[in-house]
This record gives sequence, structure tokens and C-alpha cells, in this order.
Amino acid sequence: MDFADPPRKPKPEAIVPMINVVFLLLIFFLMTSQVAPPEPFDIETPTAMEDQEPVADPVLYLDLSGRLHFDGAEGDAALDRLSRVRSDNDVLMIKADARLEAAQLAGTLARLTRMGFVSVELVVAPQ
Repeated sequence: MDFADPPRKPKPEAIVPMINVVFLLLIFFLMTSQVAPPEPFDIETPTAMEDQEPVADPVLYLDLSGRLHFDGAEGDAALDRLSRVRSDNDVLMIKADARLEAAQLAGTLARLTRMGFVSVELVVAPQ
């Protein structure tokens, strides 16, 4: 006769601690990520041979009709808001539509020069 203890069933794996870790990681990534605001209007960027990423912080948007947008404001209000956030060493990034007439872009650049911007980068897509 065999009086040995019967074999025990293995304990089921505890999945609750792993679920806790996954939720903590999810909360961490949600809290530390930055969500970029959507672009104010659809812009088809011009293409160029060089594909260097722009590094400027303030972004001025120009659509096909020459309408300006900056930080939620449009038109002259956008330029007014842009002049308030400008510092002397700022590089302004312009995201203009590829179909925008050069005369309108030149007029906008002249206005920005009168505002005191000395360095402007035009965002282009690589060819």
C-alpha cells in the first residue's frame, strides 16, 4: 500500500501583478507623451533635394490663398501673437502650401522682416 501524499496540482500563475505593471506602464507613457496639435489646414509642402529636418519652434502656417495661422489665431492676429512670443534668437519655421504664389510668400516674408525676424526656415518635403 502506498501512503504517500497525492501529487499536488501546480498553483495557477498569478496574472494580476502583470496586469498591474501593464496599466502602470500605460499610465506612465500617457502622462509623459506630448500630443501635437493638428495642423490648422491642409498644406501640400513643396519638395526639395535636401532632406534636413527643421528645428525651429514657432511655426507659421500659410495656406494656398495666403491665409496665415499661428497658435490658434489667423490673419493679422496671428502675426500679432507671433510678435509677442518672439525672442531675438528665434528661428521661425514657415509651413506653406506648395501651390502658394511666390509673390504672396515674399510679401509675408517682408512683413516678418519688419517685425524683426532675421532667420526663417521653409518646411519642404524630400523629393
